[in-house]
Amino acid sequence: MPLKIKYTVVLFFLVLIICTTGNTQTTEQNFDCLKIDNQGLLKQSFDSFEKDLFHHYKFNNDTIKTYQTFLNEVYSLSINLRELPSKNSIQLARIYKKKATDRNSLWVLLSQYDEELIASQNTTTPKANQQKEGEVLTFNYRGGFIQCLKNNSNSEGFKDIVNTLELDGNVSPSLIAQRLHDLPRDEFNTHEVKSFIAFDIYYSILLVIEKAFG
Repeated sequence: MPLKIKYTVVLFFLVLIICTTGNTQTTEQNFDCLKIDNQGLLKQSFDSFEKDLFHHYKFNNDTIKTYQTFLNEVYSLSINLRELPSKNSIQLARIYKKKATDRNSLWVLLSQYDEELIASQNTTTPKANQQKEGEVLTFNYRGGFIQCLKNNSNSEGFKDIVNTLELDGNVSPSLIAQRLHDLPRDEFNTHEVKSFIAFDIYYSILLVIEKAFG
């Protein structure tokens, strides 16, 4: 084979490898963590959350202003929880609440969450738990969904928030809302951060107040 043709063939394969690698990396970075739920409950919940948000604040399509206003009202404790949530979002919150005894659910018993941390340090197996009336629930920061959000995010600030919460899940949504609100604009306006806000802030609040809606 002539030398010129050899170089052409080698160059072709190099370009092909680079393009393939680039496409793979883009796919990994753009993975939608809402799709890890085969039943579609995560996607349904996120859509219901955004519908509630944009209907309530009426900032047209200004996503950042809508989300940041919501977070501002959460951490300033001025949010109107009587008007914001829809019946659909309340029903979805109740579904998550019923699943809270499952270690793989989005919310788990706080006592179980603490036991699992101790167990991971002592290499012992945590006991199974049954939800008791009035027992505190916490978002499962060590679960597959939140880990997916963290691993797919390019925001070091967001990852730092999650890492902190993995060690202590008993943190007020208002404090979490303030830290999220203060993320740089380019880090804030991402699908991972918005998904986190939907579940860890919005639905965590609804799990607490859902009984007030009859």
